[in-house]
Amino acid sequence: MADRIRLGISSCLLGEPVRYDGQHKLDRYLRDTLGAYVEFVPVCPEAEAGFGVPRATMRLEGDPAAPRLVTPHDGADQTARMQAWCRRRVRELEGEGLCGYIFKSKSPSSGMERVKVYGPSGIPRKVGVGLFARAFMDHFPLLPVAEDERLHDPALRENFVERILVMQRWRGFREGTATLGGLVAFHTAHRLLLMSHSVEAYRAIGRMVAEGRKRPLEDLLAGYEVALLPALKLLATRAKNTNVLQHAMGYLKRTLTPDEKAELLELIMAYRAGSTTLIVPMTLLNHYVRKWRVEYLRGQVYMHPHPLELQLRNHA
Repeated sequence: MADRIRLGISSCLLGEPVRYDGQHKLDRYLRDTLGAYVEFVPVCPEAEAGFGVPRATMRLEGDPAAPRLVTPHDGADQTARMQAWCRRRVRELEGEGLCGYIFKSKSPSSGMERVKVYGPSGIPRKVGVGLFARAFMDHFPLLPVAEDERLHDPALRENFVERILVMQRWRGFREGTATLGGLVAFHTAHRLLLMSHSVEAYRAIGRMVAEGRKRPLEDLLAGYEVALLPALKLLATRAKNTNVLQHAMGYLKRTLTPDEKAELLELIMAYRAGSTTLIVPMTLLNHYVRKWRVEYLRGQVYMHPHPLELQLRNHA
């Protein structure tokens, strides 16, 4: 990771005292652990839109599909002001080179989902999306996004980090001399990673690349991006990873002894059964890949999809 990934983030998650009560919502994992590998671009919609710190509380009211942002103490409708700021801010963020965004959950501006929306009865339902979060996701539909609370789930955290790294590599490829041969190389390196998320997408995207000469290059690249990034949102599971590990074993069938094959398969099945974590069979597999210089596997992103220090494959 020579180049630090640029991520948008709700400012309060970095410890900035910008919330309505002048406090923050510091997330130490995001700031200190993930922050060692990324460059954050902090955003606070309410503060940047000029509502001040501290400020009156706000909430969403009305139709969940098109809610109004209201300050309940006086009933003032702040929707137009916030939406005007949102439109301007997302255009500004086009120039930041973001590879993803981390939103503050439950916020009437930044919550991605399950934000409270108050109806005529005054009883809230958790069915809303924050105004800025909606504007951002509509403007950048393929960018990886997540909420702070969901990133406490190890599987969701690993998925998000994988996706921002893929986005960074894809951006680097697109900003360079993008050719059909380059796309074939990019896809080849990501084949096993894609398989771990969706075998169906793995096959469909593989056919797209194989038939690439039949389409204009820019059309092919746009289609590849639209197919790849949503596929990676599908969570890898024990069953999917087991399939990939067994597939990778096929590249070692002529080099491993019967005992070595049995040991590796035993660890894979232990992982499949939930008795150990993915890092255990992956460590042995990587050992054999290095030992026997299996070039195809050495070039697979799946073998080292994210910094080892993040320990994203150590969860149960």
